[in-house]
Amino acid sequence: MPGTRHGRLRVYRISPGRTAGADVGDLLRRTGIGRLRRTGPRRPRGAPVQRPDRLIRSCGGEPIAVLRPSEAAIYGRFGYGPATHGAQLRCEKRSMIFRPGTEFGDGTIRLLGHDEARPLIEKVYDQVRTGAVGRPDRPDGSWDSRLFDEPQAREGATALRFAVHQEPGGHVTAYALYRTRSAVDVFGDNKSTVQVMEFVTTCHQAYAALWRFLAGIDLVPWIEYEAAVDEPLPYLLTDPRAVRSTQVDRLWVRLVDVDRALAGRRYATPLDLVLDVEDSFCPWNTGRYRLQADGDEVTCRRTQDPADLRLTATELGAAFLGGTTLASLAAAGRVSELQPGALARATSAFRGEREPFYPGGWAFPAY
Repeated sequence: MPGTRHGRLRVYRISPGRTAGADVGDLLRRTGIGRLRRTGPRRPRGAPVQRPDRLIRSCGGEPIAVLRPSEAAIYGRFGYGPATHGAQLRCEKRSMIFRPGTEFGDGTIRLLGHDEARPLIEKVYDQVRTGAVGRPDRPDGSWDSRLFDEPQAREGATALRFAVHQEPGGHVTAYALYRTRSAVDVFGDNKSTVQVMEFVTTCHQAYAALWRFLAGIDLVPWIEYEAAVDEPLPYLLTDPRAVRSTQVDRLWVRLVDVDRALAGRRYATPLDLVLDVEDSFCPWNTGRYRLQADGDEVTCRRTQDPADLRLTATELGAAFLGGTTLASLAAAGRVSELQPGALARATSAFRGEREPFYPGGWAFPAY
């Protein structure tokens, strides 16, 4: 993935994708900042890895910045808010009994080698990405990282396997990348796992069929996968408790230019709202903005009109992709409703049909 150096950090650009809202439209190109890991001497606890003001100003004119911080307590003070989350699933295979009437379709699942599978799964990923929130595009270098499979990268697991779902006519509608890892506990019980690295489908029949395939792998009693927080798998099963879930934060978003960022996305419902924004770290953002949205027509301009909501740039960053809700932030005292009904309208407009999901887990922005 192309990048430019800024001090000890590499700043990556992510090509246009889709963002929140029922009709999400094209998001202005986002700037992704990696895991913010310092390579020099150990820094004092609480000290920033790099001066974020310089980092934000180095975004090349982009309206937002995205990062996956290694220490979550630091970056809220610099205007970043947690915008996407992942659900770390641990599935007990013996309890994964699919509900009667589950539609598995007529497709077949084949295990392919890397060279045969790659062009097929790239097409499926691109098809899903354009209608999803949180999935960046993947140039060749990002695919190389995603499919990197040298022995030293496996951590004791098998080589990467490619399960590809094809319809009767040969059209590929889903794939799963996975490994298996053998393990026993201190009592000698089998704790081996199917480690699902990526799972992408274009229809619900292929989704169910691919999960049935993974659940049927012999001699491995557990499946682990980092999924979206609204992953539908539990609703396919007679016992939803077969899928245990732990939520983790992933992408944090910072609005570098509030007006351009808010005008660059689409909204689920029509909206006419005045936001009173405070931003002590990027003071050019402080002020009131009238956000008006109706389908593809979106404007965000400065105004002196009375405000409907008061919040900081951190809360706007958290809500920007449609995952973290303004209503939940208000319940924590972080968003103030100044006009009755404004909070409910804004919360509905910022939300999307599905939760935003970055498929690379901790590895942003590698893939």
